Amino acid sequence: MKICGIDLKASDAIISVIEVNNGTSRYIPLNLKKISIQNDENKSEIESFYETFQTFLRDNSINKVVIKKRAKRGRFAGGSDTFKMEGIIQLNNQCDVCFTSAQAISSYKKNNTVTIPTDLLKYQEEAYLSALTGI
Repeated sequence: MKICGIDLKASDAIISVIEVNNGTSRYIPLNLKKISIQNDENKSEIESFYETFQTFLRDNSINKVVIKKRAKRGRFAGGSDTFKMEGIIQLNNQCDVCFTSAQAISSYKKNNTVTIPTDLLKYQEEAYLSALTGI
C-alpha cells in the first residue's frame, strides 16, 4: 500500500510518499516534492493543480492520501489557498483521503520510533509524519 502524506502551506501541497508492506514502512523518494497554485483566482491554475495531482496519484499508484489538518480560524488559521487545495485533493477519483491532526502526529512520534530519512527535505517532514500516522 502506498500512502501520500500532504502538508498544505501557503499555496503549496507538500508531498511525501511511503510504502507499507507487512507493517513495515519505507520512504519513497520522488522528484515531485510539492504541487503549487500560483494564482488561486485563475481557473486554468486550479485545473492545472487538479490534473497534476490526478496524474501524480495515478503514476505513483497511491492508495491513500493523508492531509495534515490546519486551523480553520484564529491566529494560525490556514489560508484560503490551502482550503481550495484540500477540496481539490478530496475530489480525486483514485483513492481515499483522510485527515490527521498535529496532536495525532505528536502522539505517533511519542509512541513509535521515528527515523527521518536522510534524503527527505526538511520542509517535507510534516507530510512524511502525516503519512506515517495514516498507517
